[in-house]
Amino acid sequence: MRRSTAGGTGTDALELAPLRGFRYAGPDARAFIDSGPFDLALALSPPYDQVGAEDYAQMTRVEPHNAARLTLPPSYQGAARTLRRWIDEGVLVRDRLPALYPYEQTTPDGLRQRGLIGALRLPPAGAAAVRPHEDTAEGPVRDRARLMAATRANLEPIMLLYRGAGGTASRTADAPAEAGDPPLVEAATSDGVLHRLWAVTDPAVHAAVAADLAERTALIADGHHRYAAYRRLQADHPAPGPWDHGLALLVDSDSSPPRIGAIHRVLRGLRAREAAHAAEPFARAEPLPPGPPEAAVQRLRTAAEHGPALIAADAEDRFLLHRFSPDALEAAAPDRSAEWRALPTAALERLLLPAWKTAEDTVELVHDDPAAALAAAGDPARPGTAVLLPPMRLEDVYRVTARGELTPRKSTSFGPKPRTGLVLRSLD
Repeated sequence: MRRSTAGGTGTDALELAPLRGFRYAGPDARAFIDSGPFDLALALSPPYDQVGAEDYAQMTRVEPHNAARLTLPPSYQGAARTLRRWIDEGVLVRDRLPALYPYEQTTPDGLRQRGLIGALRLPPAGAAAVRPHEDTAEGPVRDRARLMAATRANLEPIMLLYRGAGGTASRTADAPAEAGDPPLVEAATSDGVLHRLWAVTDPAVHAAVAADLAERTALIADGHHRYAAYRRLQADHPAPGPWDHGLALLVDSDSSPPRIGAIHRVLRGLRAREAAHAAEPFARAEPLPPGPPEAAVQRLRTAAEHGPALIAADAEDRFLLHRFSPDALEAAAPDRSAEWRALPTAALERLLLPAWKTAEDTVELVHDDPAAALAAAGDPARPGTAVLLPPMRLEDVYRVTARGELTPRKSTSFGPKPRTGLVLRSLD
């Protein structure tokens, strides 16, 4: 996003600085791994909050040096010891020159996302250079801050979006792939995403990128809790130093539009028919026929074009909840704008969860996959109701945040998310 005022220099400027990243040593690391040749794809991990207990056990069994051992350790000091051991053993090596790292992800269905990984300079609190779009909870912020403090490292990048309009930073992210330069890293992970990473070490390019970004602003797409942890650690270390930056992936949403998925909910102990009945004072509860999830999701998308809409479904019933009363939404959220109240998660947070006598922190989350949410709700041992939501549009996210508002928590699932383990940033 371009700034609305002139003079994007100084402490309020968007800045992505080069760094000497730590990376897996690749084929050279195999000497340190007893189980056989090193496969980088098996060492990379999804972001920490996307890894369940079974995922962790599987990933670390197949590859003992999986990055999740750092981001989801049994203890903070244990993560620090593991990181130091991997550096001492040469499993992780530090690049010789400071670099910005062009990073390309290509999904199985052909979506390609490119961006730059670097050290984001943390602007003053309230500055426009970096804007969140979701609120945070204290527990995850405290957890990530303690982990970074113990390891003295940023172990995985947050993801930022900006409107780059094909400017210098965006062209720098595109250049190595379009020139056919061989990547430092090329790995296809188990989800079918191909990851490629390069390093740009030319100081002149770094300066040109800095000049381009200085007049722009960015939106946090993924990693709100980690960004808040960056800010907390910076406050704990007021003297200028490495805590003034945090590891980030910066993506131009003009040239690499991200995919925005929905985050569905599962509420245990609630039946869909009960949920629909409780919603009737302020919304229309329309029964839906049984069938494949795709049909229900398509009906949801159509309804969401005209206002907030959700689906409440269990093993027996499905209801489309839509046509919410504007008066009820305004009464439930008088402190918010009409644009904010038009979000499906706003209706969920302010009207539905209170009507269902359910606290947000007791709700289970299912990213992107409505079939998985329906299956979880249909578990006969723990029956419940799946609440399916439509994905937000990027323009709606920009519009709400431009007003200085935050969307309700867990409103968006931006993707593809950067893989953990490609670049780490040491604070020593």
